[in-house]
Amino acid sequence: MAISFDVSAEVAGLARRTAEFVRDVVIPEERSCGGSVHDAPEPLRLRLQRAARDAGLFAPHAARRWGGLGLDLRGQAVVFEEAGYSLLGPLALNCAAPDEGNMHLLEAVATGAQQERYLRPLAAGETRSCFAMTEPAPGAGSDPRALATTATRIPGGWRIDGRKWFISGADGAAFTICMARTSGAPGDAGGATMFLVDAGTPGLKLVRNLETLDEGLFGGHSELAFEGCEVADDQVLGEVDQGFGYAQVRLGPARLTHCMRWLGAARRARDIALDRAAHRAAFGRPLAELGMVQQMLADSEIDIEAGRALLWRACWELDQGRPGAQHTSIAKTFVSEAVNRVVDRAVQVCGALGVSADLPLSRLLREVRPFRIYDGPSETHRWAIARRAVRASQERAAT
Repeated sequence: MAISFDVSAEVAGLARRTAEFVRDVVIPEERSCGGSVHDAPEPLRLRLQRAARDAGLFAPHAARRWGGLGLDLRGQAVVFEEAGYSLLGPLALNCAAPDEGNMHLLEAVATGAQQERYLRPLAAGETRSCFAMTEPAPGAGSDPRALATTATRIPGGWRIDGRKWFISGADGAAFTICMARTSGAPGDAGGATMFLVDAGTPGLKLVRNLETLDEGLFGGHSELAFEGCEVADDQVLGEVDQGFGYAQVRLGPARLTHCMRWLGAARRARDIALDRAAHRAAFGRPLAELGMVQQMLADSEIDIEAGRALLWRACWELDQGRPGAQHTSIAKTFVSEAVNRVVDRAVQVCGALGVSADLPLSRLLREVRPFRIYDGPSETHRWAIARRAVRASQERAAT
């Protein structure tokens, strides 16, 4: 099994141009808003995306038929990392969550008519979207089988009832991909269906925008209520009762693209720490000559390189059409924890300056911390990783 780490000339060129674009265009915009874009104006998004389109960098993940660059996951890993060097970089390239994951899902599952109605404007940056699965307790969270929102058959369509929260990007989204139970009961392994719900549909209400540790995602995180929300049959995404399977189509790659973007943020924190260590003197010599600082710098290099290697392996598995659940979980768990360590060490190296607003480190620290929770908390992934490993061992012993 040959796994190549070579990067094509096309992808290398895109990555280089993305790095330059982020440095020259995006970071100045980030500084002007402090990296907090919960309440950022829509003109900021449109301005950044217009600049990315003019630079030939827009939608690197989307298929060319939808106006994107058509990169596979390995190509995305290289380019998304460069975009993630700024909190606004993924937004500028239209490869930020949740839209990027929703584009992948729509391309894989939606009908031709649904793709024209929802995917084409989304890929073009004309609209935004959200994915509504997470619910208040005791509903769906790290265990999606607890799904409690229901969709009931009515003439010509469905009536959705339930409550969702921590729905990223919901404020201002043109449509919602809503997971609702069409059969069975909470706790059952099947019975979920996905629905495309347009903003403004009667019965869909944005209850509130949640105050969270992170503020770098455009549109924030919201609580939604579905109260007698009626949709037509042609707004079912995929087949009825197959929603959990479609969720894995979305969530596997989405976990990896999160890793790609946050590795870029970790590199930025690492670069800030290296610069500070090289130029700040203490106890008669540069910080970079002090053993404990050297250890932190070295450990950050190890975390970044190891995280990237795990990520690329998982991307390769999915690009080959292999079942990548184990490698995806391993990469997500390691990278989510590694980027936290890298950013935390950078804050420590920079001392008081690191916790101030004079550097982006305190903002990065708040942004990366939730990554150990969303798209599956580390504990859930470790449970799944161990379960698969034990099952594989049992199967080997039985042969």
